[in-house]
Amino acid sequence: MRLHRAMMRFQFELVPVDEVEPWGENRNLHWFGLTGGWYCLDVSGIELLRYTEQTTARRSSAGRRTAPPWADYYVARLWEDMLQALPYILESVPNDLVDTVTTGWSIDFDDIDNAELLDDPAIDAVTDSYADRSIDTGYLRFGPELQWWRTLEPVDTVNVEWRFPIDPDREIAFTAPLSGRASVRTDEFVSAVTDFDRRLLEAMQVRVDTIAAAGVPPEIDIDVASLIREQAERRTWLTQAMAHRVSTDWDAVRAGISILARHSQ
Repeated sequence: MRLHRAMMRFQFELVPVDEVEPWGENRNLHWFGLTGGWYCLDVSGIELLRYTEQTTARRSSAGRRTAPPWADYYVARLWEDMLQALPYILESVPNDLVDTVTTGWSIDFDDIDNAELLDDPAIDAVTDSYADRSIDTGYLRFGPELQWWRTLEPVDTVNVEWRFPIDPDREIAFTAPLSGRASVRTDEFVSAVTDFDRRLLEAMQVRVDTIAAAGVPPEIDIDVASLIREQAERRTWLTQAMAHRVSTDWDAVRAGISILARHSQ
């Protein structure tokens, strides 16, 4: 896989507020639901969540409105996942453990010849070191798994590796290569996440203010007071994520790797 160096940007567009579909029989709308829209991660000139022209045409013919050819879901999902993983992404990975953090997805525990070993905390340390830095877009049809990690040498860098599953019916496809890897300087990565947070929360502030001023649309259930409180609370999430310092027990990870190596068939 080729290593790229470039800027990173989280692109998104929200569905017009009057077209947001309420949830459930009670036709409820809440902060998360109001972030319905389209989004894409642009890194190294590759749009990781951009559909091919054939997929876009097929989706349009199925009655979908004209929209960006990006993943269509709640933008808050990608935002929440990035903030949850952010403290782990910003914790640098020792050079000798990069392969473990990036290939943990390929561990086949069926090959371990002693099931009791799977309860060993060192094995958990191995799997957690991978999972904490992984973002799974499985809520999308054939969306990719994104694996993130930071290295300090030779340059302080955040890396992302992606892997797309293949749609056997060939109905859903993305323009990005099925697998690949890209990297940006850590300060560029933080700037991209900060910019994503700022733009989403600014867009949502407009929505919240509009709903608060205009009132709740007919036949839709919105708790406006709770919506205003949640908007204010979510404005603090990035600051909390940036301030959260994690400390992975890398010695335990090394011990787990040793166990796996000794007991794999």
